[in-house]
Amino acid sequence: MAGILIALLSGALMSIQGVFNTEVTKQSSIWVAAGWVQLSALAVCLAAWLVTGRESIGALWKMDNKYALLGGVIGAFITITVIKGMDALGPARATMLIVIAQLAVSYLVELLGWFGVERQPLELRKLLGLGVAVAGVILFKWE
Repeated sequence: MAGILIALLSGALMSIQGVFNTEVTKQSSIWVAAGWVQLSALAVCLAAWLVTGRESIGALWKMDNKYALLGGVIGAFITITVIKGMDALGPARATMLIVIAQLAVSYLVELLGWFGVERQPLELRKLLGLGVAVAGVILFKWE
């Protein structure tokens, strides 16, 4: 149950963040907004690290799969694409498409066992679920 609540909170926060970032972009630029997001996130993470414990930062360089360290780089592009998507489509439509893309790519990662994720079998019900989600986007956009 805790996982469900945390995931719902994450989705809500991502939507609100996208709206905020789009507003910052309108009054500055996309690179200023994206930079501010990353800088302020770094400040929060450093403060939390100081308060909760000081695990070794050096452990990052000992990781087996160094490609996983690209999460921050990907995060910068996520920020930029969310801003652009929300500006072009509005928060609701952009968020629906973002969630559909997340679901589709996540399922593909599971199916193919990419990035150390345990491989899962293809299931018709999951494909149907993705189809229902896509149909929901079409229905929501229908005028």
